[in-house]
Amino acid sequence: MPETDRPVPPVVIKKYANRRLYDTEGSIYITLDSLAVMVRQGRDFVVFDAKTGDDITRTVLTQIIVEEETKGRNMLPAAFLRQLIGLYGDSMQGQVPEYLEHMMEQFAARRAAVQVSKGMPARPASAGVRALLPSRSADVGDAPAADEALQAEIRRLQGEVDRLSRELAARAVR
Repeated sequence: MPETDRPVPPVVIKKYANRRLYDTEGSIYITLDSLAVMVRQGRDFVVFDAKTGDDITRTVLTQIIVEEETKGRNMLPAAFLRQLIGLYGDSMQGQVPEYLEHMMEQFAARRAAVQVSKGMPARPASAGVRALLPSRSADVGDAPAADEALQAEIRRLQGEVDRLSRELAARAVR
């Protein structure tokens, strides 16, 4: 396999009791903002508690989201957060992560297709999304047609979200 085709192993980050994050690859202390930049660049990482060795990646990623939200970069509507919280302990809880991951993969693939159709470079994606992304040489047609298709897909997905919201609300009443 050529050197450029080899998968890059995730950067190992250690989190210490004093809340400091240590990048073992770069041998430096970093911040949550540094990790956010790594995510945006498509660089994978794992975070371990330095004392216990537990994988705390999900917790740290959640902290990054909280930090972004407190900076005024609100992306998560309160109604969505309430529904998400309401699903903890629900019989549907086990299905939510897979569903959300699937929907984000679809969104990322469509975003990349629109960016490519407009001649823009697609943003890096997580490993799970990369397989869904079109190649830069793909014939995506003219941008207006791609925009119309994207708008139609957004309307379809919004309808699906509305349907699922109604279903969840009905289950909450029972």
